[in-house]
Amino acid sequence: MRVFKNLGWFFKLEKKSYITGLVMLILVALMELVPPQVIGRVIDRITTDTLTSNSLVLFGVLLLFVAILTYIFRFFWRVMIFGASNRLGRTLRKQLFEKYSSMSPAFFGKRRTGDLMAHATNDINAVQMTAGAGILTIADSVITGGAVLVTMALTVSPKLTLIAMIPFPFMVILTSWYGSILSRLFRVAQAAFSSLNDKTQESIAGIKVTKTFGYEDEDLKDFTNLSDDVVKKNLKVAKIDALFDPTITAIIAISYFLSIFFGARMVVADEISLGQLVTFTTYLGMMVWPLLALGWFFNLIERGKASYDRIDEIMNTKSDIGNTVTTDSVPSGDITFDISEFVFPGEDEVSLRDIHFTLREGETLGIVGRTGSGKSSIIRLLLREFDTSGSNTVSINGTDIKQYDIKKLRRLFGYVPQDNFLFSSTIRNNIAFTNPEINTASVHRAADLSYIHHDIENFPEGYETVVGERGVSLSGGQKQRISIARALISDPEILILDDSLSAVDAETETAILRNIEQNRAGKTNIITAHRMSAVRNADLILVMENGRIVERGTHDSLTGARGWYYDTFKAQSLRRNLTKELDETLEGGGE
Repeated sequence: MRVFKNLGWFFKLEKKSYITGLVMLILVALMELVPPQVIGRVIDRITTDTLTSNSLVLFGVLLLFVAILTYIFRFFWRVMIFGASNRLGRTLRKQLFEKYSSMSPAFFGKRRTGDLMAHATNDINAVQMTAGAGILTIADSVITGGAVLVTMALTVSPKLTLIAMIPFPFMVILTSWYGSILSRLFRVAQAAFSSLNDKTQESIAGIKVTKTFGYEDEDLKDFTNLSDDVVKKNLKVAKIDALFDPTITAIIAISYFLSIFFGARMVVADEISLGQLVTFTTYLGMMVWPLLALGWFFNLIERGKASYDRIDEIMNTKSDIGNTVTTDSVPSGDITFDISEFVFPGEDEVSLRDIHFTLREGETLGIVGRTGSGKSSIIRLLLREFDTSGSNTVSINGTDIKQYDIKKLRRLFGYVPQDNFLFSSTIRNNIAFTNPEINTASVHRAADLSYIHHDIENFPEGYETVVGERGVSLSGGQKQRISIARALISDPEILILDDSLSAVDAETETAILRNIEQNRAGKTNIITAHRMSAVRNADLILVMENGRIVERGTHDSLTGARGWYYDTFKAQSLRRNLTKELDETLEGGGE
């Protein structure tokens, strides 16, 4: 019953619906008591030869009236109880999605996508069933079962009622035992489904890589093994689940035998009439559903409990990112990093060390270095994907960014990550993601600034071309440029390009950077890159190595220092010039 206690907050919100539904169930139970009484009285009148046409018509009208009322009451309890349970599903999905949206990257790094999806689908469905069918089954068991037992005792025989109830305690013991086993097995089955869900999502997302390496057979084998494991564990659940109905049916059969055996002796002894015995056995037949419902209730309650525990675990997980707001507005200004040492949560090695610099408002910062040198780590701290601690601070306009409301803080940024994600929608909707109502001219201007407008115009559907899972396959450079357009359309105070020009050629890179420089006067830009050409015009360039700043300055000062930056810039320039000469030679030969 703990799951009902946990859902108490929802039952309070929907108390009118549940109370109305339970009242309807009570009225249905009372209506269902009438037909057995009518049948018994008709049989007694037949045996005493007192049944008349008028009385038979009256009995028929009464049954018809009861049937109509039962139909109406059943309709309303379904609307009330099942309607409320559907609203619970909607509420839980909304809460779960809000929780996912508020969590830090560390949360998603520890959990699989398939598992998180399973919480929002199977687990919520199980909880929804508990609040709907679960309430129905326990209410029906108590109300209908109780009403039938009381009516059997009052209108037929208390002694025969007690005899018929002898097997019932055994049913309660057995179904409770089944329920405890079912809860454990269902939790294991849900975990297996989560693994299968995760595998499916991963395989679909990586289908191009799988095909490229010819790994389809192995991937299918892995999927089949996981699928077989899900079936195996769900079969264990089904085997325990399958014990409920036979057990309850056997109990009812024993109760029938006792009722008929002792009831027949009571008829012979004139303790009850034949019509009363028929009424009693009819009522006993009506006990089949309440008892089956009781078994189903134990099934639903254990499934709901296991699923709610899984959801509750997520909902009670605290984000690594706090939101202690001490200032209402988030003004743009100078960005200052003052970090002596930073370690990502769950890791032992220091990721950043001695990161101290200030980027003036309206300037451009370039961050370069080898893969894994710490470039993106700086960006992630600025975006508050992770928080600093102790004396380490990242501040904007002289205020630690942890003092700003995180949502308002992030509105300052236009961020283009390394892995360019496009939604399964039109190109226009992808570019206008932050403001779907923005006019078409602004969308075209953002695309033009990111040097993708001409490419889009050449697509058959233009800006209405669907991209992503269901649409056209774009090149890496096209995805990057659409992502840049999405960041530029909001004209952010701080534009961050995290290695976002790696898939475009040198000419396109130059054009995009020129457009950004010309159209973002007075706005701050941060560019991380492997190509020195991307940061050549930056006001401040940081060279990262093993989480440290090993060189800093402008392009001219760094080339003059003849360190790593100079060597890398020289090598890349030589490679670019050789490639250009080779292309010109090939073109000349073609002519």
